[in-house]
Amino acid sequence: MLHLENIEKEYEGFSLSGITLSVEPGEYFILLGESGAGKSLLLEIVAGLVRPSKGKIILNGRDITNEKIQKRKVGLVFQDYAVFPHLSVKENIAYTLKTEGLPKQEICEKTGELAEMMGISQLLHRSPATLSGGELQRVALARTLALRPDILLLDEPLSSLDVQLRLELRSLLRKLNRNGQTIMHVTHDYEEAISLGNRLAVMDKGQILQTGTPEEVFHHPKTDFIARFAGIKNFFPAVAVRNEEKNTCLATLSNNITIEMGDNGVSGEGFVMIPAEDIVLMLHEAESSARNNLQGVILELIPTMRGIEVLVNTQGIVFAVLITRESVERLHLDTGIQCTISFKAMAVRFIS
Repeated sequence: MLHLENIEKEYEGFSLSGITLSVEPGEYFILLGESGAGKSLLLEIVAGLVRPSKGKIILNGRDITNEKIQKRKVGLVFQDYAVFPHLSVKENIAYTLKTEGLPKQEICEKTGELAEMMGISQLLHRSPATLSGGELQRVALARTLALRPDILLLDEPLSSLDVQLRLELRSLLRKLNRNGQTIMHVTHDYEEAISLGNRLAVMDKGQILQTGTPEEVFHHPKTDFIARFAGIKNFFPAVAVRNEEKNTCLATLSNNITIEMGDNGVSGEGFVMIPAEDIVLMLHEAESSARNNLQGVILELIPTMRGIEVLVNTQGIVFAVLITRESVERLHLDTGIQCTISFKAMAVRFIS
């Protein structure tokens, strides 16, 4: 297990502050955040490239805070591959094994095993200059895995790859993890985080804002930043008031728009969040059991991977509604059309 305890590092204009987290054996842990959040710096601290100003790094019960890089049993793969350009693929993979002084036959066998694991056996005699980005990343992974690291550290390993190569590498990384490799992976892509991570930590400005499973973080974000970063559109400042007589809660948004929430006992200032897929769009007045019905005008229709995102202006507040392409065609939706959006009280989440 990797445990970081109150890690701090100060630079002019930036600092990591009070970073505490744990990565369990066999876990695929994601560090998620925008560029400049401090994710890569934290990874470099774990790897031993940077010394923290304060705090401890414990790996499998051993304090490695001041250990040399070579003794940490961690492997780091950079975004830009960092393979040796003057060595062949085989020589790159074998490099670490040679430094350990292993017999030639054992080096040859292990190099072959790693190449087969990474799907690059046919590339062993090639020069890095002749390889694609995906092939280079596989070489970098194989060379790093030769270290037999207790934890594999990945710094934006998929960001420079095209869509198809990214999918292939994701599959490979999932396979590595299923085979027992503990992984800590830095990314700014929340879809990548959902696809790969067992757990994740969202970072911003050198701090961890929230840790949990992807479902916990993205369905129950603790801050405005996390919700917006995850692409949640319907996230509005609000004041909640509980109605004791009706056992309901009302949330007042800007422009005095009031919506009803489930009876969750909340009150005070905060934010409401309504998933776009939980909102129904109609061209007539609502005829449903939903408690919240708002009149609006369609501003824009945006194609997405999950369907069509319809932006609806309701008294100055813009709601995003996710519907199918078939529904857009059937209803003949277009900008400027009057409509009604409807959603149930239980679909509304209040974040204080």
